[in-house]
Amino acid sequence: MDSAADILTGDRERLAIVSDENGEHGEHAEHAENGRDDTSDPTGSAEDATAEDAPAEDAPEDGAPADGARAEEPAGRAGDPAVGAEYLADRAADGEGVWDVVVVGAGPSGAAAAYAAAVAGRRVLLLEKAELPRYKTCGGGIIGPSRDALPPGFEVPFQDRVNAVTFSHNGRFTRTRRSRRMLFGLVNRPEFDQRLVESAQKAGAEVRTGVTVSRVEQHGPTVPDRRTVAVVLQGGETLLARSVVGADGSASRIGAHVGVKMGQVDLGLEAEIPVPGTVAEDWRGRVLIDWGPLPGSYGWVFPKGDTLTVGVISARGEGAATKRYLEDFIGRLGLAGFEPAVSSGHLTRCRTDDSPLSRGRVLVCGDAAGLLEPWTREGISFALRSGRLAGEWAVRIAEAHDAVDVRRESLNYAFAIKAGLGVEMSVGRKLLAVFERRPGMLHAAITGFRPAWRAFADITRGATTLAELVRSRPLAQRALTALER
Repeated sequence: MDSAADILTGDRERLAIVSDENGEHGEHAEHAENGRDDTSDPTGSAEDATAEDAPAEDAPEDGAPADGARAEEPAGRAGDPAVGAEYLADRAADGEGVWDVVVVGAGPSGAAAAYAAAVAGRRVLLLEKAELPRYKTCGGGIIGPSRDALPPGFEVPFQDRVNAVTFSHNGRFTRTRRSRRMLFGLVNRPEFDQRLVESAQKAGAEVRTGVTVSRVEQHGPTVPDRRTVAVVLQGGETLLARSVVGADGSASRIGAHVGVKMGQVDLGLEAEIPVPGTVAEDWRGRVLIDWGPLPGSYGWVFPKGDTLTVGVISARGEGAATKRYLEDFIGRLGLAGFEPAVSSGHLTRCRTDDSPLSRGRVLVCGDAAGLLEPWTREGISFALRSGRLAGEWAVRIAEAHDAVDVRRESLNYAFAIKAGLGVEMSVGRKLLAVFERRPGMLHAAITGFRPAWRAFADITRGATTLAELVRSRPLAQRALTALER
């Protein structure tokens, strides 16, 4: 395992949580074509590349925090021409208009981060580029780890509860496995995300929608002191925060500021297909997973009332073949005669092992950090779990008085992510490599070998994880090792 120091830089900056349109599960079709936002410099803007970005232990200590009272209206217009650096410094010194935590992006990871910081009693602002609720390209599967990471008392707006899975290998060798208990649930993302945001609001977070973040700055004329981060919005308005959480999706501008590095990139295509009641009834409580014709690809059918979510995913670079797979898949299912209500695409991105998770007082989580399961590309549970951790550590960073404290808490956040989600991603990468070479073998195992089916059911219910399964069951460990050869 890489040390956390390898994935962090030592800035001492403020965390601002701003919610962006690019929430969990990446971008829409235009991002599938264009990739990362061209306006984002993965190493940060030129004005950020100064000595302030040196490791925290090399930076001078900050002064003690001011004790001034906070004003009721925290969001000043520091970006207006009439408002200068001296005014910003006065605001920061007085505590006026300075948020404890600003979260960028109101998808599951951003909402989870805002909730975690708000329940700790901190002043939290959640920013979102779109108006809520908004559509997101996503299968909407809520597995056990996702349910376990939800706020207490959260009622999941399930559209269906799954207790049967039909598996096929490129349309052949079909077999359905059933369970007496629910395996996982299915949601529509607009409703699910909206409820998560409402939970953060009830916990005390303030939410602003229709807000686009241009950049974050941790030094310069917009930053009044070394305990403050400036979040600059389109139009010039500047928000001040003690810490910032980037949860603005896989083409994240905050991720570019941090220097997030992505390795595996996949293209997902999806259609929301309204169907007659007789067709919907046939799918009720059952999903289909099809191991596809392209290396590492698979397709799915997720029923949600009178609509079927049908999608496929494969490695980026095979756009035409992926589109053809989706068309063939829909045709085989007998659904070609129904007009999709929505057709969309998105890119999913997995971080490299040495990718940073923070820069100074700015943390990233969820898709913005490249956190998702590499084999299935499941991202909601990774978003909720990493978002909660980011919110908790953002609070600690907001309270940090100097660069040493900031770096210590940033390292602790990195260790927490890598010890849990990082291990799961490592096992997922191994399974993806096996799946790319031997999809038929995995299909035969999960459909014909009872322990493999039980493992699948336990993982989806949340009774275990891929990492725990391999760690605790010698047979699974030996089998994975043998298949890797």
